[in-house]
Amino acid sequence: MSFELPEELQMLKETLRRFVDKELIPIERETLDGAKLKPEVEIWLNEKAVELGLWQFDVPEEHGGLGLGLLAKTVVWTELNRSIALPTRLPEIFGGASPILYQLNEEQQARYLRPVLDGKLKTAFAQTEADAGSDPAAMRSYAERQGDHYVLNGGKRFISNALDADFFQVIAVTDREKGVRGGISTFLVDADAPGVTLLREQELLTDDKPWEIQFEDVEVPAENLVGEEGDGFRLAQSWINTGRIRHAARGMGIITRCLELAVAYAGDRVTFGEKLANRQAVQWMLVDMYTHLHQLSLMVYHAASKFDDGEDIRNEAFMCKIFGDTKSFEAADNCMQIHGGVGLTTELPIERFWRDQRSMIITEGPTEVLKMALARHVLNEFG
Repeated sequence: MSFELPEELQMLKETLRRFVDKELIPIERETLDGAKLKPEVEIWLNEKAVELGLWQFDVPEEHGGLGLGLLAKTVVWTELNRSIALPTRLPEIFGGASPILYQLNEEQQARYLRPVLDGKLKTAFAQTEADAGSDPAAMRSYAERQGDHYVLNGGKRFISNALDADFFQVIAVTDREKGVRGGISTFLVDADAPGVTLLREQELLTDDKPWEIQFEDVEVPAENLVGEEGDGFRLAQSWINTGRIRHAARGMGIITRCLELAVAYAGDRVTFGEKLANRQAVQWMLVDMYTHLHQLSLMVYHAASKFDDGEDIRNEAFMCKIFGDTKSFEAADNCMQIHGGVGLTTELPIERFWRDQRSMIITEGPTEVLKMALARHVLNEFG
């Protein structure tokens, strides 16, 4: 049993490490306008992706991309997230599309997927509601079939990238009695369709500014139904395991950068005639970060390898997200503490890591909800 990355992925890691160190970190406070890449930076970044051989690394081969396996993608996600140069919530970085779009039929792919991959259309995923965040069974948005179209009513909130979206991937109830067991469907809804309203932009702790959206008697053509009616919950959940591994890989990148920053500062900073690096309180924080990074790496690489072998990693994904999000937030918090006042400034990336990772513990599966799901597995396995 090997616990090391294959040679080709180790080479990929080293290449990306050099790119991030030499080209992203030096400009990481200059690349974004709010939570979005500046247009000129996006063009430059896409060119760099081509140079690195990573353009559309996350796109399946049948759609013209590299189709990297999950283990390879964790390497990319980890290294890119060592810097705050890139948007926190932009899975389509280096070209790509929301995973659900790869499950469209041929006609839908021509109208929606291909333009997204070509950079001509932008999309946003709309599932969360006021009373249905972690509990999709409580979803109220409803789509009723009327002849050759559906009539969609309801509201969504915390929808990232909504302002720029040309269309939304909307999850809505189509059969209240069936609920999550065949009663939820996915629709492609054009942003300019009559009845679609962006209600308000929401200010968050993070730089991301998601929107609240209202759908009022929106007529959605029946051909915009994704898959079969009732497939919505399955489709929305089909990519969530890889998304949770992505969370954990991001955590690996952040812990690594926090260790680099903290060790460098502790080696330079002198208080009361002694370097911080010689103080046991600081040493223990560094050791905790280092230990958590090692644990997380083993968890992520194991889960990703299992996924690439076609095995179910649902429970591993739960554990990876819980551990990755919480321990990377702790690393950012300890890194900030070691830096003292300067750690609070925007001169360093620490405050951004701290804010972003605190939000990650809540979004895309709060820790408590994931633990509830894991508890059922533990009780069944050991009961």
